[in-house]
Amino acid sequence: MKFEHIAGGETHAFASLAQVMAAATPLRSGDELAGIAASSEANRVAARYVLADLPLSHFLNDVVVPYESDEVTRLIIDSHDAEAFAPFRSMTVGDLRNWLLSDAADAVSLAKAARGFTPEMIAAVSKLMRNQDLIAVAAKTEVVTRFRSTVGLKGRLATRLQPNHPSDDLRGIAAAILDGLLQGSGDAVIGINPASDSIQNCTDLLWALDGLRQEFDIPTQSCVLTHVTNSMEIMEAGGPVDLVFQSIAGTQAANEGFGVTLSILKEAHEAALSLKRGTVGTDCMYFETGQGAPLSADAHHGVDQQTLEARAYAVARAFDPLLVNSVVGFIGPEYLYNGKQVIRAGLEDHFCGKLLGLPMGMDVCYTNHVDADQDDMDTLACLLGAAGVNFVICVPGSDDVMLSYQSLSFEDGRWMRSISGARPAPEFEGWLAKMGLEQMGPDRAIPDMSAMMKRMGLAAE
Repeated sequence: MKFEHIAGGETHAFASLAQVMAAATPLRSGDELAGIAASSEANRVAARYVLADLPLSHFLNDVVVPYESDEVTRLIIDSHDAEAFAPFRSMTVGDLRNWLLSDAADAVSLAKAARGFTPEMIAAVSKLMRNQDLIAVAAKTEVVTRFRSTVGLKGRLATRLQPNHPSDDLRGIAAAILDGLLQGSGDAVIGINPASDSIQNCTDLLWALDGLRQEFDIPTQSCVLTHVTNSMEIMEAGGPVDLVFQSIAGTQAANEGFGVTLSILKEAHEAALSLKRGTVGTDCMYFETGQGAPLSADAHHGVDQQTLEARAYAVARAFDPLLVNSVVGFIGPEYLYNGKQVIRAGLEDHFCGKLLGLPMGMDVCYTNHVDADQDDMDTLACLLGAAGVNFVICVPGSDDVMLSYQSLSFEDGRWMRSISGARPAPEFEGWLAKMGLEQMGPDRAIPDMSAMMKRMGLAAE
């Protein structure tokens, strides 16, 4: 199907829905690299006019990646909730934007509508929205998940404590965990990216994390971010797996590049559920995404990176995850060139994930070779706090020395809570009070640190 719009006296033609979506996307280096970005600002405006007038029902009949050859497309179409979509069937993308920004779109109605929207619908409407629009709508959306802590309640902001170490040294990891706990971090998850992905190493890390959690009775969950098949093998051997982690993308080919399929994820989800390790809930999956992954894998099918990112969220929501986050600036300038592009992508990802019913968090981050700095991350963190992000990732001193990128520090997580008036997850908040860590600032009560350090193996007996 051909799409056209006249802008500036010139007729702009688009050969497919994928071309319209790509041209309508705010400028980013990944789409330029793929050769699918708008040819001019006039071309971008024309594409947005086309999108604004496009009926939402069109997305159910015109898919951007072929149904026959892509299991993600089949998942999107076959799981679509027609009843939830019914109130929106007569709307265009522009109408949906207006409704989302209206008072009629409250937390209850947004939650009810989530399964009626396809990722492409939500990606399309995001392309018509300013940053403030993305923030305003996401702030109205509430997605709550539970395992040992409750994540996503209004007025709460959780954090992932990321204690990565370049050699997986347990003392170094324990020191980072202690640093994070003292700053009130860790209620979303204590999650390690292992330097070595061997089964034995990952198992050792899991036992160490679980022992620490039990020793201090911390109401949180632990995770070693190894491949999903490794997690299944560890579970089969009796290892203490709380959350099953996997990086995912928005096409079948890109997911196969990660070594996963929907059937593998289903098997892992069922295995984790069978362990029944949660105390306040059963949400036991953790997914990470990021714009540009399908392009890296040469699996983008000529579709823009933001639309494909939204499609990854369809994969995630099929498995009722506890946590989902975009690692927004990790790939670098090849896909998000500068701070402006990273900020916009972060707000888009958060908006799209929330609207699709996901417990959306964010790794507010950048690589050292991108045209961005910590001021850009402060800006994005502040905007995400206003948008009601479920959780953010925090690392010691903002610098992950194992993965070689910049993220938020434990102090940054505390700052986000301070400026937004947000509190930790309720179970974790109670634990902080019990441990004497609930009061932040110079006058806060501190537990017996020498005893804690000894129990964590950080000090000589």
